[in-house]
Amino acid sequence: MNTLVNEKVIFCAKCVESNQRYVSSIAFKDKKDSYKSRTGFDKETNICWACKYFEKKKKINWKDREKELEEICAKYRKNDGTYDILIPGSGGKDSSWVAHTMKSKFNMHPLSVTWSPHMYTDIGLKNFFNWINSGFDNYLFTPNPKVHKKLTRLAFENLLHPFQPFSMGQMYFPIKMAIKNNIKLIIFGDAQAENSGDDDLFKGGAQINTQIYSYNKKEDLFFGGVNYKELKKYDISEFDIDPYMPIKDDIIQKSKVEILVLPYYLNYNPQDSYYFASENSNFQPNPKRTDGTYSKYNSIDDKIDDIHFYTWFIKTGRGRATYDAALEVRNKIIDRDEAVALVKKYDGEFPKTYIKDNLDYLGITLEKFNETIDKFRPQHLWEKKNGKWVLKQAVWK
Repeated sequence: MNTLVNEKVIFCAKCVESNQRYVSSIAFKDKKDSYKSRTGFDKETNICWACKYFEKKKKINWKDREKELEEICAKYRKNDGTYDILIPGSGGKDSSWVAHTMKSKFNMHPLSVTWSPHMYTDIGLKNFFNWINSGFDNYLFTPNPKVHKKLTRLAFENLLHPFQPFSMGQMYFPIKMAIKNNIKLIIFGDAQAENSGDDDLFKGGAQINTQIYSYNKKEDLFFGGVNYKELKKYDISEFDIDPYMPIKDDIIQKSKVEILVLPYYLNYNPQDSYYFASENSNFQPNPKRTDGTYSKYNSIDDKIDDIHFYTWFIKTGRGRATYDAALEVRNKIIDRDEAVALVKKYDGEFPKTYIKDNLDYLGITLEKFNETIDKFRPQHLWEKKNGKWVLKQAVWK
């Protein structure tokens, strides 16, 4: 998939991110050979948009932002104890941060909802129950595993994006549940600007762009790179695909649901979020570092996370360690030199811990896995030397 063949690779002068990083697309528009937009860079300074966004953060009056959030809460807060805010989450550090903050600091009455991971890790399931047991009602939705596996394999083979079915459900399910329960406010813990800066879909504001979760015609939708009309060829019916459907435009307009991201209002730092979750929800990190990176507490609830980040590395030449290190540089947890060393040591490490589980889940052999991956290596990023694939350019070279 050579959508950007011969593009010059640029690494950020402040962090370790590259201009090859995908920014979030509209998932239901992704098809084979779709162009993927990349994170932007300041042409004069070679600083990525995410780092530029962090420069803006220094000038934000967080007390004023918090007052804005309090005004929003006052608009929706109910005095009878019924649900007035919906919080999506899995029990990770960020969902814990959002849930406890909105309940304790802003006196809201949350309903938490969870779209089940493909395959829970032991620590992920433990953290999920720790979160709920710390004081929250929760709806856990588990999609039909047979359908989910089909869609995941299609997404892997057509897009090299095995995480797509989960990410679609994770985005759409909370909105459907808010509408069903007549809840007018949803707050997510993730903010795209923290990782890729301002772009066409995410302008650094509080609201999530409606283009990401709403649609007009079913015929325009794609799942795992397959058009809605073609899904029956894979024995996936209209009923089967319903949980993965975005929401009709007219339903969104009538519902008047407000969908926001908390890091717009409160100064977010992933390490602070981890400590907060540990204290308030007894959140537990992995006992060992995660494959492909040096961290122990990011994206650890789903076994498929590991191959998600690995396929990301294949397509963009920058992987999970880059993701973690770049954000920690921006938050002044580590400096760039340390980040470069960590990326060199861990980025692109083969996801060995759960590879057997993932191969069994996808229904493929390791040979087929590697064969599929190799088809997606962009020529401007990869070359073979002595029988091994190596990056032509890297942040440490």
